Amino acid sequence: MQRSELDLSEREQTILRAIVQTYVLRAAPVGSHTLARMLARTLRLSPATIRNVMADLEDRGYLTHPHTSAGRIPTDKGYRLYVDYLMQHGKLTQREEQALRQRLASISGELALRTASRILGELSHLLGVAQLPSLRDLVIRRVELVPLSSQRFVVVVDLDSDVVRTITLETDAELNPTELHELGQVLSERLAGRTLDFVRERFALLMREQLSHPVLRVFAESIDVLFAQHESQRVYVAGAQQLVQQPEFSSPERFRAVIELLENEEMIIHLLERTCEAPLYGVQVKIGQELGDRQLTEYALISTRYKVGSATYAIGVVGPKRMNYAKMMALVGEVASLLARQEHDGGHARQ
Repeated sequence: MQRSELDLSEREQTILRAIVQTYVLRAAPVGSHTLARMLARTLRLSPATIRNVMADLEDRGYLTHPHTSAGRIPTDKGYRLYVDYLMQHGKLTQREEQALRQRLASISGELALRTASRILGELSHLLGVAQLPSLRDLVIRRVELVPLSSQRFVVVVDLDSDVVRTITLETDAELNPTELHELGQVLSERLAGRTLDFVRERFALLMREQLSHPVLRVFAESIDVLFAQHESQRVYVAGAQQLVQQPEFSSPERFRAVIELLENEEMIIHLLERTCEAPLYGVQVKIGQELGDRQLTEYALISTRYKVGSATYAIGVVGPKRMNYAKMMALVGEVASLLARQEHDGGHARQ
């Protein structure tokens, strides 16, 4: 649907846009007298005329009014129309862009992702969220075996997208450092270029006659542990202090809802997985009931996906529906672009 095909007149669009923007700023229902003063230069209408337009917008599902208040607030439908057709594209200031570049410079992989969630939380005053990629699809670049003692050693699995997994193992056999190094080279030669999931399923076939070696036998048994290790930390969340300060969460009941969200990693992962519907690098907005969970009807999610090597990452912000959508979309998009660019440049530097 194009702007010209909207079922709202220019006057109705102007009033709906003003209500959303004012409510986002003030966190209070917007009345006709307030709108009449705000729009005096561009739309000279009396408060009575504006009230009639507001009533019509409410009848059509774009606005609602809480309790007995004379003012209106946007509904999910009103926010959706605003995001899709009425708002202007947001931009970060030069200072904000520079600050982002400085904070994300010279870091990569999971540290960059953790830092990004913290930055998103700080700058948005919402919940910054970042999902780690699934190890299942990551490609092995190199395997190292590092001796710790005569029977203990560390397996270092270097995956593409700057993800590294380590695990400490122990065997009954005496370890020869030279032999351990050579076994690491054999593992790298056989496993490089294959996904961890592929290796887990076909390790015996890939190693064939060498599988009888005690080190390789213990390594084969540790692959599932590498997956389990990753499953224990799949998402980074930051900004809880800023989020609970939002007026929407001032009541004890709403505050508890935020705490439940913070403690429910599965719910946040579920939210970010919905970003998979969006194309790479496309910033997506989900509002209220669009999130598909009764517990999340008062929230909105702004998120995007980006790719580094074979890994797909998702980042975003979660907060009340009353948020500065244009600015938050610009922030999420810029952080994703910087992370992808940083990883790409860093990958070239490492080669």
